Amino acid sequence: MNQNQSRNTMLWYKEPAKTWEEALPMGNGNLGAMVYGSVLEDRILLNEESIWYGGPKRGENPNAAEYLPEIRRLLFAGEAEQATRLARMALFSNPKYFNPYQPLGDFHLFFEHREENVSCYRRELHLENGIHTIRYRIGEVEYLREMFISYPDQVMVIRLSSSKPRQLNFSATLNRRPFEGASRALADDSILMTGECGRHGVEFACLARALNVNGTVRTIGDFIDVKDASSVLLLLTAKSTFRDSEPEDACRRQLEQVSSLSYDELKSRHIADYTSLFDRVYLRLTAEDKTSDSSLPTDMRLKNFRESGDDNGCFELMFHYGRYLMIASSRAGGLPANLQGIWSNSYTPPWESKYTININTQMNYWPAEVCGLSECHEPLLDHVDRMRPNGRVTARELYGCSGFVAHHNTNLWGETRPEGILSACVIWPMGAAWLSLHFWERYLYSLDESFLKERAYPVLKEAAEFLVEYLVEAPDGSLVTGPSVSPENTYILPNGKKGSLCMGPSMDSQIANALFEACIRSCQLLGVDQPFSELLVRLRSRLHQPRAGRNGTLMEWAEDYEEAEPGHRHISHLFALYPGEQITPCHTPRLAEAAAQTLRRRLKHGGGHTGWSAAWIVHLYARLGDAANAYLYLQHLLVHATYPNMFSAHPTFQIDANFGATSAIAEMLLQSHREELQLLPALPKAWPEGRVSGLRARGGYKVDLAWSGGKLREAWLECSQDRTCLLRIGSRVAVFAENGEIEVRQDGGLARFEVRQGHKYGIRLREQD
Repeated sequence: MNQNQSRNTMLWYKEPAKTWEEALPMGNGNLGAMVYGSVLEDRILLNEESIWYGGPKRGENPNAAEYLPEIRRLLFAGEAEQATRLARMALFSNPKYFNPYQPLGDFHLFFEHREENVSCYRRELHLENGIHTIRYRIGEVEYLREMFISYPDQVMVIRLSSSKPRQLNFSATLNRRPFEGASRALADDSILMTGECGRHGVEFACLARALNVNGTVRTIGDFIDVKDASSVLLLLTAKSTFRDSEPEDACRRQLEQVSSLSYDELKSRHIADYTSLFDRVYLRLTAEDKTSDSSLPTDMRLKNFRESGDDNGCFELMFHYGRYLMIASSRAGGLPANLQGIWSNSYTPPWESKYTININTQMNYWPAEVCGLSECHEPLLDHVDRMRPNGRVTARELYGCSGFVAHHNTNLWGETRPEGILSACVIWPMGAAWLSLHFWERYLYSLDESFLKERAYPVLKEAAEFLVEYLVEAPDGSLVTGPSVSPENTYILPNGKKGSLCMGPSMDSQIANALFEACIRSCQLLGVDQPFSELLVRLRSRLHQPRAGRNGTLMEWAEDYEEAEPGHRHISHLFALYPGEQITPCHTPRLAEAAAQTLRRRLKHGGGHTGWSAAWIVHLYARLGDAANAYLYLQHLLVHATYPNMFSAHPTFQIDANFGATSAIAEMLLQSHREELQLLPALPKAWPEGRVSGLRARGGYKVDLAWSGGKLREAWLECSQDRTCLLRIGSRVAVFAENGEIEVRQDGGLARFEVRQGHKYGIRLREQD
């Protein structure tokens, strides 16, 4: 039985979408679509992952190395204004901005209906199988549209049918902004759109074909025209020169490969592929016998939640929706999810819909490993490999360093130079270091030593090599990065002037600490590079460590500056709490309290006002074991940062909070940092009963949990290798294997027991015996 086929794995509505934020998303990683579901004139907005305007560019500033020492001198001397002025001229790149991600175009369907007679309208997005349906009646005829985008067959599939014969009459066309795309008939049943994305940009093709038409089909102009049909199968695919030198031919070949397959075969292949990922995790936060508001349309359900806050099923839906969006926007062999996943409706999208790598892109992938979607993590890792050659050039030409570096943004071509002019915040050279830690995370969850040796460690080492040479000695003898920033935030100097460029921001030191630790442990595990490992040990000991400042909060900069925006959306100096593990309540209680005070002060001044920032706050409170506040900000996401189609709001759409919400819920239920498992570490009172299965944990674990009365009822875990399991739990536990209870060594809040690869172990609290 598919346990995910439950009441909280479907979005549904009684009306067509009027705006893009009401339309429903589909995707297979490469091709995306937003479906409005209109009765008379339906618009399906199409995206293809590689449709970025313009082409790759080189733009490192040739004067950077000459002026870098002077910029550092000015910053150490407290002359931030002069240092910023010089950095803007000497370090900023040219051209100064990366070009945007853009829509592929529109697929329009024009139906010969009489809208005034429409009844029983319903559109649904089924998260459990990735299929979108639209139903309605006109008189005695029921019309059905079924849609999905297949990963195994790389096509969008649309099946249109009517309950009575010869009632289906419609035309379809492809179009894009006129000066960028042109469409034409290709055959009696096919239309083709081609175009390009600016000078030196990608060229693309999109091909649509009507098959199995139980009626007549012809092309007129650039339209497919269908008459007197009972059912029609539409197939659509798109390609670009990013991967295919002749995208039109590639589209033709793709449709030829699948045109012989029936709708049922295409659907079966899609469902088998999709459910192999989606069914890995199950979540229930509601009692088995409790009635659910899933009988309400999703937009009404969200409205009710905003008024009452009482519908745990909304959190289930939020969790599953994030997993759906990841499967739909990030598949092996493709590009990573950008600021809008794969779905953009604008040719000039906010922030160019790039990869912003000072938090947003990383957050997109926080749920990948814990939710068992390692394959969906692959596009990000591949993209880091795409960035490395560019990053070596940037490291050498800007800073005179080896290794590879990236700043706060990158794009389709993996460019790494500083990007922008309006703010010194572009001078943040830690993007590659943070992204490289995703390789380490992948290893920690899988314990795949060949992956560590062949893919992860070379990337980690090269990112560390840059920092080894970029670090400079501060006046106090410590080693700091710089010039750099605490992402997008601003401080106030003692003379009242503001600055952002600095030496040694706390986040940089925390990322460097995590990266050096990952390299040191990799060297130990692989038995390689002992001299390099010993060098990193020495350098790590000289990095700035997290410490509290004048307000009892963690210092964001090397100096205890006041913030110009104490409620700033970024909380960069808490990297060590999440996603890092340098700070924990158990191991560093004083720093954990300073982190909690940092959050209190941030929120007192209006922090957490963007969707992704609120999602990060949930993670931070979960790591602190503060279930009440973690739940409060999860509520905040649904109440203040969710559109009717459940896309997250920044306030404009950004997908990071959708992924962040899924990861945050998992973090409230299971944590696995510092080689310790914690079960239900931030379970809120609002979720007194529930079950989750299939979550993954660092150390190669797969974990199932069930709880009632707000306490663990039972847990089951499997591990991918023999090891000692460290379980941090406040109660005494009994652990059972197939042949009975096994020995548990319990010391304070830490339980230790041996597990063997492939075996399953049950855990119960002793109080429940």
